[in-house]
Parts: sequence; structure tokens; C-alpha cells
Amino acid sequence: MSNDRHVPVMLQRCLDMLAPALRDPGAVVVDCTLGLGGHSEALLRAFPEARLVALDRDKEALRLSGERLAPYGDRATLVHAVYDELPEVLDRLGIDKVQGVLFDLGVSSMQLDEADRGFAYAQDAPLDMRMDQTTGMSAAEVLNTYPAGELVRILRAYGEEKQAKRIVSAVVREREKEPFTNSARLVELIRDALPQAAKRTGGNPAKRTFQALRIEVNGELSVLERAIPAAVKALAVGGRVAVLSYHSLEDRLVKQVFAAGAATTAPPGLPVVPEQYQPRLKLLTRGAELPTEEEIAENRRAAPARLRGAERIREDVL
Repeated sequence: MSNDRHVPVMLQRCLDMLAPALRDPGAVVVDCTLGLGGHSEALLRAFPEARLVALDRDKEALRLSGERLAPYGDRATLVHAVYDELPEVLDRLGIDKVQGVLFDLGVSSMQLDEADRGFAYAQDAPLDMRMDQTTGMSAAEVLNTYPAGELVRILRAYGEEKQAKRIVSAVVREREKEPFTNSARLVELIRDALPQAAKRTGGNPAKRTFQALRIEVNGELSVLERAIPAAVKALAVGGRVAVLSYHSLEDRLVKQVFAAGAATTAPPGLPVVPEQYQPRLKLLTRGAELPTEEEIAENRRAAPARLRGAERIREDVL
């Protein structure tokens, strides 16, 4: 197990971004991606008057974080849920509005480090990739049962894989001989399917395919599409949301939701913009903030991270 799992990405930057909203007693902060609890523990420590609600779809992560956060007693409420279920979770807990929301969208280091979960292409493991192993289709089932056209679409859309057609035709040919079960066979197939030039750039040639399968298996982008607007809606005025994303698809989605919230919706040409058309959000970052070289040196998983933040500046006007 590598030490990387103990270093939450861009931690201080996230705390600083949320700080103005979390200083008052009774402030509620939601960690939508609890993982091993690194960000959550730091939030509880940095804001001793705040209450934390933390969500994760991975039961093993909840168990381990529960042990880590036990010293904070009833200040921390851990919930087994996917983050697009945020409105239902808050409703169940009787919480109307929250002051802070944090998303760290990377695969939890635990899931990458536990070999038998099948997330990592560097070691052989069953092709599972489900963040919640109690539900849904595994990566092997996706590979073995999806029509070729659908697999090509997934690899292109979620993995931004230019060689999607080559990889998929090799997958289809091989799965007819024997269904896929383990990651090593898929990695080898991808290596063999790619032209020499494509293998020379961008690290492990299987990386994009594994990313695409993981996003498909966990419905990550459709979950995020619901979750970011839900988080904005849950914020009290003065509340803040911080989002760490790790690939351009996630970052683009976050950017679109924030930009829409920070724009006026007034028809052009009004001399004075009425309240109902005024922006709901103020952007806290110019573009996306990137990790420093020191942070990347300390934790290589921080390298692709992009941080965006927004503050709620108005209620919704119905």
C-alpha cells in the first residue's frame, strides 16, 4: 500500500477556499467524496465549530473512514450514498441549507491500491471497477456484452481514445474466443492493437481505456451532471463549493454549471437587470487552479487535478 493514499490533493487550497463560509458555529459542510477521509478529517480539524456530512458509495471506504473520524463523535455523519443523492440525504437529516460542499472526483487511492478491485492497469486483477461492489455491472460485463459501436463510443467519449476502433475490434474478436475476466489480458490486447506511434506518448497505453470503462461502470458523468447543480442548490447564501476534477470531461461539466450560475439570464438590452435575472454564483477561481510542483512531487496523483470554486451570492427567485 503506497503512502500516496495519505496525502489529500490540494488540501490547503480547498480549506482556504471553503474557510470564509465555515467559520460560524453550526456551519454544515458536505464532503461528497469521503474516500479515506483525508479531506473530511482536515475539515473537522480546521473548523472546530462545523458539522460534517460525508458521502461515499464504497462501503469499505465508509468503514475505514468511520474509524478515522470516530474521535470527532457526532460532529461527523457518514452516509452510504452516491453524491447525486445529496438532496435526499440532506432531506433525511433535516438539513435545509449547507455552508460548504467539497467534491474530490478522483478514484479513491484506496480503490487504486487494493489490487483486487481492478481499477489499476499496472497489476493483474479481476476487471471489476465498481466503486460500490454491491450493485451494477462490472467492467468485465461491459467488455463482454456491449455492442461494438457502444464500446467505441465509450472509449472515445470517456477515454478520449483516438484508437478506439482498433481496440474495440480486437476486444470483440477476443471475447468471442473467451470472455474477459482480468485486467492483464486487456492491457496486453491494447498494447498489441495500437500502432507503434500511439504507444510512444502519454504513459501506459491502457490508461485511456481503463478510464473510459471506469466512468461507464460507475455512471460517473451522469452522476456528476446531477450532483453539481444539486450542490449549488443546497448552498445557503454565502456558502461555497469546491470541486477537484481529474480529467477534462469532469472539469468541463463543472465549468459549465458554475459559468451558468455566474451569468446574468436577463434578456439583452435591459437598462437595469431585475433581481430574478441576477447571477446566483460568484466564481472563486480564474479558470481552473492547478496543483503546484511541490504538491505533485509529494503526491503524483495530484498531477492532473483541476480545482474550481464558487460562492452562492443570491437565493433562487421563483
